[in-house]
Amino acid sequence: MRLSSLADYAVVMLTALARRAPDGAVRPNATLLAEETGVPLPTAQKLVSRLSAAGLLESARGTGGGFRLARPADAINLADVIEAVEGPIALTTCVDDARHDCAIDRQCQVKPHWAIVNQAVRGALAEVSLSRLAAASPVTSAPIPSAKPVPAPREEVIA
Repeated sequence: MRLSSLADYAVVMLTALARRAPDGAVRPNATLLAEETGVPLPTAQKLVSRLSAAGLLESARGTGGGFRLARPADAINLADVIEAVEGPIALTTCVDDARHDCAIDRQCQVKPHWAIVNQAVRGALAEVSLSRLAAASPVTSAPIPSAKPVPAPREEVIA
């Protein structure tokens, strides 16, 4: 699974906002955000529009206008940002009841379980807030517990 460039850029821009003005006192415009992050200006303009529509950004026009986070950075997570840009988090199209373009849709034994997988992925993304990404030190991950330890292969002795 890989994020789209738009989703990636949205995370970069919102993290820059969280780092730059955690209290929302400074409101950079789309041009300044594009310059600071390296996101192309047309893309930055498209993203601030989508992120505002999703309720993640607030905008003000005129002198001193610009954008700020609509909520504190610790109340906005990666799942929020990705869904604002790409729509619901789904690893396969078969979870969308409106689509029927899968050749094995009627006999698929896994289809009923994709919702659980999607919820797990969304849950993992929801655990990472913008404030964690904006922190000075990199985010470290906890080790992922495996279901069962894998035993070492046994050497067979032939006599």
